[in-house]
Amino acid sequence: MTEFAAAERSSPETYIDSSASVAPAQLPRLAIILIELALAVGGFGIGTGEFAIMGLLPDVATTFSVTTPQAGYVISAYALGVVVGAPVIAVAAARMSRRNLLLMLMSIFAIGNILSAIAPNFESFTLLRFITGLPHGAYFGVAALVAASMAPLHKRASAVGRVMLGLTTATLIGTPIATFFGQALSWRVAFLAVGAIGVLTVALIFIYLPKDKVSEGASFTRELGAFRRTQVWLTLGIAAVGYGGMFAVFSYIASTATQVAMMPESMVSVIMALFGVGMITGNLVGGKLGEYSLMGTIGGSILYNIVVLTVFSLTASNPFMLCLCVYLVGCGFAAGPAIQTRLMDVAADAQTLAAASNHSAFNIANALGAWLGGLVITWGYGFAATGYVGALLSVAGLGVFAVSYLLDRGARRA
Repeated sequence: MTEFAAAERSSPETYIDSSASVAPAQLPRLAIILIELALAVGGFGIGTGEFAIMGLLPDVATTFSVTTPQAGYVISAYALGVVVGAPVIAVAAARMSRRNLLLMLMSIFAIGNILSAIAPNFESFTLLRFITGLPHGAYFGVAALVAASMAPLHKRASAVGRVMLGLTTATLIGTPIATFFGQALSWRVAFLAVGAIGVLTVALIFIYLPKDKVSEGASFTRELGAFRRTQVWLTLGIAAVGYGGMFAVFSYIASTATQVAMMPESMVSVIMALFGVGMITGNLVGGKLGEYSLMGTIGGSILYNIVVLTVFSLTASNPFMLCLCVYLVGCGFAAGPAIQTRLMDVAADAQTLAAASNHSAFNIANALGAWLGGLVITWGYGFAATGYVGALLSVAGLGVFAVSYLLDRGARRA
């Protein structure tokens, strides 16, 4: 990673700026820990709400007298809300302080989940899932900026990783618990619980995050300036294309386990937990590696994904290897903190929009991976072939990464 690290330090395409909000004065270590914890709790709630619905679709379908595939539209509605909400809110709220923006975003999330729990019909439930998805990307983008603003320059990726830990922990703990109680009691109880986590997050942010001021010159036109930067688009492209592979596998992992590896359905929850543990591992390791080199971490992670996803397809019929590969695929999330931090750097003074758009890119990766994975299954190649799809997407992501790196290198030589 030495070459990458040296390149980043000297690259004229890399910028550091506090963007739309002025970072609070130097805080005691305990205060920083409490702020990061508050932000991570919000991420835990968002992650739980996003993924729990996947295990509760049959119950939702029964309640509203629709088919399970029709109930699946609510997942698409939420994802659409994430893609639309991240850039729109980031631009529209350019003149808001980060603290007030976080409070507003989490309030929308909490209210949306509580109203989802009492939705009278399928149409209103679908609309509420779209509304609840709107603050998702903007929340993580702003939370990452707050975490990075409190950390030394070389520690920013780790700080971002700690905040993102809430999201990855949700896949291991929050989602299984919400799914269990949702099935045992009612799916409405699960959404009420997620709404309660949102309310708790609002309280924690209000108590622990100091008031901040909006920086001079902050405006929606300045935020839109992020999209005039080639490196912003390339970094978003790495996330949208390069990480579709992870979702190509994860979207069909239950069927792969039961129909390819011939594992009992009772093992599906174990498989999901292994993926969650892998994401947590990758998040922590990637945050640390990002302290040395952002581009090295991103490029290395993509190469890692190509290998692991290929091995997944080759060994999916073996239960032990499937479990191991699912964990290793989850570890592929290692580039998450590095990509988020890279966006802050290349966006200059338009960091809020760029950081928020990262989660739109990952949702595009989710949709792209699931769609292409579904195509190869429909064409008769089987569930194990989703790993090959994922590897090819990672190869495409590596191509985008190479363009980004070469442009940086060319700019340094100019």
